[in-house]
Order: sequence, then structure tokens, then C-alpha cells
Amino acid sequence: MTLEGRVAIVTGAGGGLGRQHALYLARQGARVAVNDLAQEAADAVAAEIVAAGGLAIAIAGSVTDESAVQAMVEHTLRTWSRIDILINNAGILRDRSFAKMSLDDFRLVMDVHLMGAVVCSKAVWEIMRGQRYGRIVMTTSSSGLYGNFGQANYGAAKMALIGLMQTLAIEGEKYGVRVNCLAPTAATQMTAGVLSEASLSQLDPALVSPALLPLVVENAPTRAIVCAGAGHFARAYVTLTPGEYIGGGPGAGERLRAAWETISDQAGSIVPDYGFTQAEREVASAEARAAAVA
Repeated sequence: MTLEGRVAIVTGAGGGLGRQHALYLARQGARVAVNDLAQEAADAVAAEIVAAGGLAIAIAGSVTDESAVQAMVEHTLRTWSRIDILINNAGILRDRSFAKMSLDDFRLVMDVHLMGAVVCSKAVWEIMRGQRYGRIVMTTSSSGLYGNFGQANYGAAKMALIGLMQTLAIEGEKYGVRVNCLAPTAATQMTAGVLSEASLSQLDPALVSPALLPLVVENAPTRAIVCAGAGHFARAYVTLTPGEYIGGGPGAGERLRAAWETISDQAGSIVPDYGFTQAEREVASAEARAAAVA
């Protein structure tokens, strides 16, 4: 079993996608802390794992509650002495068009998805750095990557998780902590009513969970975005086009409009190793132009 001896925490694992994640990791040999808002739901999934011959504990608590998350981490450490894997899966929907969406619903979705992942990741961060091994998976979404009508709150939170992943992966690299994103498509309580019944029938959540394996094993990548659904897997990237030096001063905006197709051309695009790559490229372009006209 690939994950034998590893300890995983899966949030929002009392049903749907989180339940499948917990069951899958357990089948791969991981010991699993099953988290859910409802103790009964967490207990049921943990019992399912144990009945199948695995090891699991059930821990109720909201991912937005710092004290509850800390208690979950401490309980897991008392039980198994380490934490190797964190799957930030917990989430909610409050779908409405932006015109009709309340700010309370916007904040709530951001709080659960983004801050919930921050709170949980922060709670295990020093543990993983100290043991020089950790695997964190954020749950992003095509709604964040590409947008979806009625999901401004959800999309904003999901894209924010990609930004969180990018920086944590850089900061964790020398400590053996690797951070990635999973963008799932699955028939769950959250997607009921969003997709057609015909589509939902193809989107068994169990078909998504195998995407976790390459992200949490010994030789896992870092800063990867994996898209998974209906047994289909793909990678998404945040890229940077080569661009063109436009310069400043009078007429810069007009010159930019004229060069729009050129700067939008994706041929030669790169996936930057870090955010400052943009500034480095911009300065190099300006210096090259200055040298050319000197």
C-alpha cells in the first residue's frame, strides 16, 4: 500500500467527495482523521474505514474554528504521533448572481473555503516543517480558474486557494512540504441542481479521489493543479506570455491597444517559478530596449 504508515487529515469528510477521499487514502494504507461538521457523519465514515480493515478516527469541528482545528490536530498527534497529509476539502455553496448576492454570503463562502484552508494548513505547518515532510492539497475549482455564473464568492475563494498554494509551496520546499491543488468535478450535495442529471450520473465522486495519490506520495510534485472528474484527468496552469515592450509616456495606452494581439499571443508562454518572475522579465525588457537605443 503506497501510503502505509502515513497519517492524513481530510476535512469535510462526512459525505460526498470528502468521504471518498478518506476511503481512498485509507485503502492506500494511510491512517485517516475524518473531520466533519457533524460528529455522526464523521463517525460513520471512520467506522466504514475500520470495518474495511483500516485505521481511522472521527473528529467533529468547523474548519473556521481555530480552537476546534487545533484540538483536531492535537487529537491526531496523540493518536498517531505525526501528520503527513492534509486534504483541505471542506466547503459550502451560496450561489446567486453578484447583483443578488449578499455580502454576508460572500464572506461566509470565503471564510469556509479560503480561511478554513488557511486555519487548517497553519495548524499543521510547523509539524510538517519539523518532521521535514508534508503534503497539503487545496481544493480549487474550475469556477475559480475560469469563472461560473452565480459563483462570484465561490470562484473568488477557489482562485485565492491557488495563490495560497503557490506561496506555501515555495516556502515549504526546503522543508519537504509540498503543496498542490485539486479541481474536482463530482456529483455531490454541492453540485446537485447545478449540472444535469445525465451529467451527474457520470460524475461519481469516487472517480476523483485517485487524483490525490500523485499529490501526496513520496515523490509528489509541488504547485500542481490537477483537474479531475468522470475518470478524466488534466493539468491546469497559470501562465505568462512573452509580451512586448511598450514603454511609457504619451501614447502608451494607445500603443498597448495596437499591440494587444501580440501581448496576448500564448506562443512561448511560461509557468513562472515564482511571482517576481514578472518583474524580472519587465525590467529585463526595459533594459534591453534602453541598450538597443543607446
